[in-house]
Amino acid sequence: MNITVVGTGYVGLVSGTCFAETGNNVVCVDIDQQKVTRMQAGEVPIYEPGLELLFERNTRQGRLTFTTDLAAATETAEIIFLALPTPPGEDGSADLSYILGVAEQLGKIITSYKVIVDKSTVPVGTAERVHLALAKNLSEDLFDVVSNPEFLREGVAIDDFLKPDRVVIGTTSERAQKKIKELYEPFVRQGNPIIMMDERSAEMTKYAANSYLATRITFMNEIANLCEKVGANVDQVRRGMGSDSRIGKRFLFPGVGYGGSCFPKDVQALAKTSDEYDYDFRILKSVMSVNYQQRMRLYDKILAYFNNDLQGKTIALWGLAFKPNTDDIREAPAIYTIKSLLAAGAQVRTYDPEAMKNVQAIFGDQVVFATDQYEALIGADVLAIATEWSVFRTPSFQVMKELLKAPVIFDGRNLYDLEMMEEKGFHYESIGRNVVSL
Repeated sequence: MNITVVGTGYVGLVSGTCFAETGNNVVCVDIDQQKVTRMQAGEVPIYEPGLELLFERNTRQGRLTFTTDLAAATETAEIIFLALPTPPGEDGSADLSYILGVAEQLGKIITSYKVIVDKSTVPVGTAERVHLALAKNLSEDLFDVVSNPEFLREGVAIDDFLKPDRVVIGTTSERAQKKIKELYEPFVRQGNPIIMMDERSAEMTKYAANSYLATRITFMNEIANLCEKVGANVDQVRRGMGSDSRIGKRFLFPGVGYGGSCFPKDVQALAKTSDEYDYDFRILKSVMSVNYQQRMRLYDKILAYFNNDLQGKTIALWGLAFKPNTDDIREAPAIYTIKSLLAAGAQVRTYDPEAMKNVQAIFGDQVVFATDQYEALIGADVLAIATEWSVFRTPSFQVMKELLKAPVIFDGRNLYDLEMMEEKGFHYESIGRNVVSL
């Protein structure tokens, strides 16, 4: 098929590349000329494992191209995906101005039947608003609007797209349903379902899934905090819970809160939708409140260790991205930790395998960015860990002791075994477990 993807952010670029990988001709459109020029030159603007290989192959073979010209990109397209940003407004609602603006533009240039697909995460009722925006200037027999939410996990997005657990298609049009189903059939050959539903149910499905996962994470963070007070070990509690088939093992790891481009924004947007329909979604409000507090756990532990005085202290911080295998720092707990440490008069030395450039754009020379994890430790009073990158899992503890002023670790991701840390002679504080003291 001839496919156009409008927007080359995380979702748009991954989607366009993976559609090209299955033999479709894909044109990606973006208004950022500099970004388009970089992609035309073969540069991948985001970090995602496996993306660069597919990007290179499909651009080289001519199935994946880039342009700023929306009219030219959509002229022969059968399906147009809208993968545009929906940032939260001040009141928490999703900003649909990008999507509705492009929809109105499309209404002025489309001359043959197209399926317009909302790929962005959007509030319930957006498909109807997109339909109205198109219909201002376009006959309704020349288009259908479909809701097709993405379920991509950063770090494993290529696998998630090429081998999805399910594909959700929201449309009441049989013509559009047939077209989208044909497009996705190669991705579900192992038998995973393509689930057909109406547009509003598809939109709600995405928000419901992300909000539920955020709730699971938050619940375990609350359990972890209580474990610290009662002297239980959250790792053992997690294993006991996860072995229950009704609960399962995933998304039960405690830490310093969730971040990223999806969970914070989607929970907030669903809560806002609930308010608009005069429904008090109390669980979601609690989830947001707890997560806000949880992001400060590392800072609170460090502050308490130094008796509420961080003036002149140097803190080494491993991990900046909101999760491993990405350079995404949106709502990353590490950013909140750094801001609090700097405000308290501490110096920060940090290392992350992929996200340092993005963080440097925020903090500049306020933070020292090391070339590797050990360089970050030089002269530091303590080490804090905010992201569970694999490179941090089995470090040289002997080198760490030699470089740190004192063998003290605050682990926001529970990377290390308590008995091992005691044997190696570290003061070690983690989430939901007993403190190992020197």
